[in-house]
Amino acid sequence: MLKLAGTVADGTVLWMTGPKTIAEHIAPTIRAAAAEAGRPEPRIVCSLPISVTDDPEGAVARANEIFSVYGTLPSYRAMLDREGAATPGDVAVVGDEDTVLARLDQLRQAGVTDFVASPFAGRQRTLDLLTGAAKS
Repeated sequence: MLKLAGTVADGTVLWMTGPKTIAEHIAPTIRAAAAEAGRPEPRIVCSLPISVTDDPEGAVARANEIFSVYGTLPSYRAMLDREGAATPGDVAVVGDEDTVLARLDQLRQAGVTDFVASPFAGRQRTLDLLTGAAKS
């Protein structure tokens, strides 16, 4: 599907896919297909659960409750396995402000061109951080 997307589409949208998988599999595959087809570099839109919190363990546990189904669906399970993630909570962007910003930068460095936040806990604190980051 990544090869097809690189050939005919402007990019791909990801869910439950972490930075290692993006850097080692997603970005190289779709970029190579786009280049071979003479298309511009594709966008890689990544969406992940996100929570700014002082209780990362609790937030990861909550993410595992909310998003547990993704650990059982074959296509998502394959991306989690590539990442080395046992559960959906393992790819969630969770932590204090500095940790979350560092994780978002890690995604950017992996090849993500656009990030779609899916706040699931600590919503106001998360939105405050994202709003501030978007303005800077």
